[in-house]
Amino acid sequence: MRLTSQSLLKGFFTLLISAALAFSTAVAAAEYSPNFKGTDINEFINIVGKNLKKTMIVDPNVRGKITVRSYDLMNEQQYYQFFLNVLQVYGFAIVEMPNGVLKVVRDKTAKTSNLPVVENDLLNGDEMITRVVPVYNVSVRELSPLLRQLNDQAGGGNVVNYDPSNVMIMTGRASVINRLVEIIERVDKAGDQEVEIIKLKYASAAELVRIVENINKEQGAKNTGSPLAPKIVADERTNSVIISGDVKARQRLVHLVQRLDLELETNGNTRVIFLKYAKAEELVTVLQGVSAGIQADEQGGQKTAATRRPNTASTSIEAHNDSNSLVITAQPDMMRNLEDVIRQLDVRRAQVQVEAIIVEVFEGDGTSLGVQWAHKDGAIQQFNNSGVPIGSIAAAAYQSRDVTTTDYIVGTESGTATPITKTTPGDKSLIAEVLGAVNGTLFGIVKDDWAAVVQAVSSDTNSNILATPHLTTMDNEEAYFIVGEEVPIITGQTASTGSNNNPFQTVDRKEVGIKLKVTPQINEGNAVQLLIEQEVSSVSGATAVDISINKREIKTSVIVDDGGTVVLGGLIDEDVQESVSKVPLLGDIPFIGNLFKSSTSSKRKRNLMVFIRPTIIRDGLTMDKISNKKYNYIRAQQLERRANGVNLMPNTNTPVLPEWDAQMALPPNYENYLQDKNNKDNKD
Repeated sequence: MRLTSQSLLKGFFTLLISAALAFSTAVAAAEYSPNFKGTDINEFINIVGKNLKKTMIVDPNVRGKITVRSYDLMNEQQYYQFFLNVLQVYGFAIVEMPNGVLKVVRDKTAKTSNLPVVENDLLNGDEMITRVVPVYNVSVRELSPLLRQLNDQAGGGNVVNYDPSNVMIMTGRASVINRLVEIIERVDKAGDQEVEIIKLKYASAAELVRIVENINKEQGAKNTGSPLAPKIVADERTNSVIISGDVKARQRLVHLVQRLDLELETNGNTRVIFLKYAKAEELVTVLQGVSAGIQADEQGGQKTAATRRPNTASTSIEAHNDSNSLVITAQPDMMRNLEDVIRQLDVRRAQVQVEAIIVEVFEGDGTSLGVQWAHKDGAIQQFNNSGVPIGSIAAAAYQSRDVTTTDYIVGTESGTATPITKTTPGDKSLIAEVLGAVNGTLFGIVKDDWAAVVQAVSSDTNSNILATPHLTTMDNEEAYFIVGEEVPIITGQTASTGSNNNPFQTVDRKEVGIKLKVTPQINEGNAVQLLIEQEVSSVSGATAVDISINKREIKTSVIVDDGGTVVLGGLIDEDVQESVSKVPLLGDIPFIGNLFKSSTSSKRKRNLMVFIRPTIIRDGLTMDKISNKKYNYIRAQQLERRANGVNLMPNTNTPVLPEWDAQMALPPNYENYLQDKNNKDNKD
């Protein structure tokens, strides 16, 4: 079949017309004129999905009917926004997934879905979006309540503030979120926060700041937390006031400070300052030194303000001990400096309770065995380490014997002599004194002309001294504690002479017992430096001159933590002695040699340990707690003794302390006494 040129041209025009018709049909299809009356919302969603060629997933909770009519033709974008507007009116929203699928859900569910996080305002319709907005000049904590009121909280809107980064996280429809972002940009502007420094000429910076702050509290209490609220700070080093804040509030404070910084009409003033904790007489010396130093600085300096101040030589500081107060007369600037020093020194000082445990253990063992011989013609074997020497026993025995003498009386008439026998008793005092010194076993043998004395003794001495002194004292104050007695000691004497018939002795008394002297100093933190003097002394015995005293003493300085325990040291004394006295050659004979020698062995051991524990007491509550504990301990011991009763006196009650919180019981008055007596008499 052959085609002519006419038929080809006719086919080309036919194809061109068909393309034009198709293009016009496509343009017409891109324009929409929605008109729905009483249509089910699910049907409405299906129709829009077909027109937009979008896959729609509808939540089962999406139900209802809609009625809407548009008289204008809409393009595809306008048609999609129209679809979002209708859903928003009926309480629903679209969540667009990354794969292009659209989910139709309720508004409240949309804010927890996977909404896109956008960084600009390209979307400005009813799309559900999330934006993170940084804030630079205001606090997001204060801004978030305002934005929540403007957002659709009942629907899918939500506003969250993140304080560490000072950012706002907002979820909602794009048009609403964009409006909130615009509000943030307008609010988030740095205010005028310049700083002004005012150097004072007459007033005190600290005192003036205190006055201004009190005025601000009364006039603007509601605006205390505002970031634009003015702030005023005192620089005492330069006596200046620093003011920051909004320009109008700053100008108001500057004007107020300038009006208060005026020179006083008087040249000086007098104040009476009552002290709470410090002693007035001790502060006088300190304050006089401070005033002298300030005066020297002002006279040597070239400051402009100093040249305007009067001479501070008129400063007077006196102490009134009865009221524990200071009377100060000084210029205003000097008065302010002295008041600041007093304020820092007149504070409650901490106290320290020092608990000490002193333990001394003494052990002593001794054994002695000796044999002594004597002959009537003067031969003697005597040992001094055997206790009582045999010579002393023999001499005492000789003096204690009775002496018989015979006297003759010659008669005058007969001329014969009559014998008279007279017995004189011996002196028994010396033998009693010698035998009184015997310790252990002593027995003697007398045979013919020989006498022997055997003495044996074994001793065992144990002693245990335990003391727990407690001291509570102020910081840097010495405390002293002693438990013992005062022993008289002869310090001098004068014997009677030819011209002096008034002999005398001078006696001094020495403290003997357990002593503790401590001075605590609280360092920075919770450490305590202790200067300790600790002594344990006792009377040892009498000597040829006077008595002897055993003494163990420790003097040291240590640093201990609050509540810690430190051992100061131990005085350890261990002594082993052995003494043998014997007759040469005879004492070396085995077995038999024991009859010709005397042996003495002794062992002594003394151990003294001291433990110290300081406790810092900074307030009355801690002091009351410690005192309550010690008080109840003593009261518990008294109650235990009362429960055990008094031996042979069963109806007698021992005294007991009242309870810690019990009030002091006063004796009855005279009227109550008479009334109680009458009631008792009536019962009888």
